[in-house]
Amino acid sequence: MAFELPELPYAYDALSPFMSAETLEYHHDKHHKAYVDTGNKLASEAGMGDLSVEEVVKKSYGTHQTLFNNAAQHYNHIHFWKWMKKDGGGTKLPGKLESAVASDLGGYDKFKADLIAAGTTQFGSGWAWLSVKDGKLEISKTPNGENPLVHGGEPILGVDVWEHSYYIDYRNARPKYLEAFVDNLINWDYVLERYEAATK
Repeated sequence: MAFELPELPYAYDALSPFMSAETLEYHHDKHHKAYVDTGNKLASEAGMGDLSVEEVVKKSYGTHQTLFNNAAQHYNHIHFWKWMKKDGGGTKLPGKLESAVASDLGGYDKFKADLIAAGTTQFGSGWAWLSVKDGKLEISKTPNGENPLVHGGEPILGVDVWEHSYYIDYRNARPKYLEAFVDNLINWDYVLERYEAATK
């Protein structure tokens, strides 16, 4: 199935002042679109044009680096837009998430500190993740477009630490961006939806 650029689930200025309309326009309309266009071309050439994005990510990992880079970034961004919302964040987690974060990660404050640390210490471009692996929550970081799918995990929350995700708004202050993301942008309802699907 061909990759398609999803529409943003909110207006360009909906996440301001924590993520500007200018950042979202460049990030979604230029960067994500490029992953979709290049990914479609390479998937078709590799005979994977009929596969789902998850299948292309897993199949191209370690075998076709350029296709993997674009397919993984497309997968990451499909969810990244949904992992954010206007008036997001907050310390009150919905449903089973609160108890899972407490038992698996040592509570909300530790989760926040560890996710920010993962994003801050990812050298160069990459992502910080909250995922379900072997039935438990874990925090990790990956370089470039890599994600937990290729390491036996199911990502339920990810934050993009490529410079194009924050440089217009935060310059080189990546920790400030990560803090703003956790405190003000996370769409916990979508994280819960992903968590419930991963723990069925």
